[in-house]
Amino acid sequence: MKISFIQKTTIAAVALLSLQGYNQAYSQKKTTFTLTSPDGNIRLVLHDDYRPGNDSAASAAFDVYYKTGGKFIGVLQHNELGLNTADQQFKNIDLKNAGAIKRLSESYRMLTGKRSQCTNEASEQVFTFANGAGKQLNIIFRVYNDGVAFRYQLPKAGAEPVNVTDEFTTYHIPGQTARWVQKYDPGYEDFYPYSTNGNGNKSQQWSYPALFKMNGAEVYYLLSEAANNAQNCAALLSNACDVNTYKVTYPGPRNSFKQQGVITTTPWSSQWHTMILGSLATVVQSTLITDVSEPSKIGNPEWVKPGSAAWVYWAYNHGSKDYKRVLEYVDLAVKMNWPYVLIDWEWDQMANGGNLEDAVKYAKSKGIKPLMWYNSGTTDWSHDTPVDRMRTRERRLQEFDWLNKIGVYGVKIDFFAGDQQDMMKLYLDILKDAADHRLMVDFHGATIPRGWSRTYPNLMTIEAVRGAEWYNNNGDFTNKAAVHNATLPFTRNVIGPMDYTPVTFSNSQHPHITSYGHELALSVVFESALQNFADRPSAFYDLPDAPKKFLKTVPTAWDETRLLSGYPGKQVVIARRSGSKWYIGGLNGMDEAQTLQFDLSFMKGKQVKLSIIKDGGNDKSFSTQNTTVTPGQPVKVSCLPRGGFVAVVSQ
Repeated sequence: MKISFIQKTTIAAVALLSLQGYNQAYSQKKTTFTLTSPDGNIRLVLHDDYRPGNDSAASAAFDVYYKTGGKFIGVLQHNELGLNTADQQFKNIDLKNAGAIKRLSESYRMLTGKRSQCTNEASEQVFTFANGAGKQLNIIFRVYNDGVAFRYQLPKAGAEPVNVTDEFTTYHIPGQTARWVQKYDPGYEDFYPYSTNGNGNKSQQWSYPALFKMNGAEVYYLLSEAANNAQNCAALLSNACDVNTYKVTYPGPRNSFKQQGVITTTPWSSQWHTMILGSLATVVQSTLITDVSEPSKIGNPEWVKPGSAAWVYWAYNHGSKDYKRVLEYVDLAVKMNWPYVLIDWEWDQMANGGNLEDAVKYAKSKGIKPLMWYNSGTTDWSHDTPVDRMRTRERRLQEFDWLNKIGVYGVKIDFFAGDQQDMMKLYLDILKDAADHRLMVDFHGATIPRGWSRTYPNLMTIEAVRGAEWYNNNGDFTNKAAVHNATLPFTRNVIGPMDYTPVTFSNSQHPHITSYGHELALSVVFESALQNFADRPSAFYDLPDAPKKFLKTVPTAWDETRLLSGYPGKQVVIARRSGSKWYIGGLNGMDEAQTLQFDLSFMKGKQVKLSIIKDGGNDKSFSTQNTTVTPGQPVKVSCLPRGGFVAVVSQ
């Protein structure tokens, strides 16, 4: 079988390929080119002269097809391409050259994330276009076994700055398509409500990642982007003109940053636009975001150590002013066998028996590695202290030198101002400087993951999620948490680590109605190399032996991840492997009891031992079960409303 191919065809030849879904908008197309995934199951068709409706401005466009049931079906069609700069428009563009198809195949290792050994394998082709003024634009396509990626490139070198102001990139979603998309906010801390109509907020602006399900088929696609660098901003999606037409849109200027789009020099490349495509398992297990990202820039990151941390903020809705309370969390980390303690905001005002350096010394004396919070200093509205020790490189290096001196192992940096180009540069500058000082990084109040964990392995986690902190903010999280938690594995957590601050059994400002089994399961279902466990010490100490032991030993970085069953918002069962041991987490997102079912057919051997910790007789109790199962045998676990379970598999 041919792995990948290119064909220049007539309209009749296209019809012979059985590529469905063409309409009259294609009546004027001139040529098409086809690029196929290495396994032959995803096919991209590029059209070099697409005219949407009566629009006289021709545009390059592409279709994506997926092979299911032995034939290709159209997933996304008529997706327009193009770029706009302050001086040039690249919409009515002519194809000048179609480069040779290349086969990419490389392996790389991740210290963190859902999989330790990853493969970047794709078919790649570069197309060169020119606008009416003869200016060139390259569009680079890659087709993977689990999706599609493309980026723009302004190839001509020049010393004069170029202002890339906008894109014409547009995804056309069929009407009534199921979708789980979060309304846009630069903090990415909202829900992913199910919808089939594309409405939902006044601006009609939406965040990445955006999950869609094909009508009439168990085929899903997740739109996002990756490998943003200092010469890029981050984009969002807008369907303000048509609820089923999602245009890639650059963030507008903000109060302290007046620039629109990107100011750069050429040659210049955009971020990768990504579409993870296939079954729900394919989406959840995909590493496409890191596949397209730059390799590690850290020579030997052996000092990067994933692990769990005791975190002081959540239980009291306050920072680290109280020295004695910080020591309580150090002692919690000791007793729970967690390597880290996170000292949160207000540590610069610490009192009640000691100061910050005293707390750091105490932690180190107990064998616990301290991490420290900072305000990025980039917003106009956050004044939580310490402020502005990270904003300029000179001040940041002074601070990192001091942290090295007193023995701090990492930083949590919060409250970033937006997705504009200056923020992309700041994120990467922080990661580089932190790596030079052997400091691990947690970005909070921040943008979504964009593959930077591959480039800078010291990036442990990113918030960009409505997590457990929202029990402190308003009452709506109480009733929505379960369905939200059962949606995140298919949306936000697909693209990278997620600092949800999970596993809270007691109540903070607003109550839980998720079960204890549900909360325990978050430690496996949610992937984050730095897992900031959020509850007060007494809540962990009061746990029965089985869940307490589980939290003492559950890993935070994984060699392999598998989705065993699930549907967004309803339920999810995920298995993750660390070494030779598998950990399983299951969530019931519904308000009624469910039996979650899965099997272990992916495992070798005749029988395996399964130790399950699940909901007990009420939502604040546990029950345990030890059993032996055959790998292909269905395993059924009964869960309370908004319940859950964990399991450990051994052979």
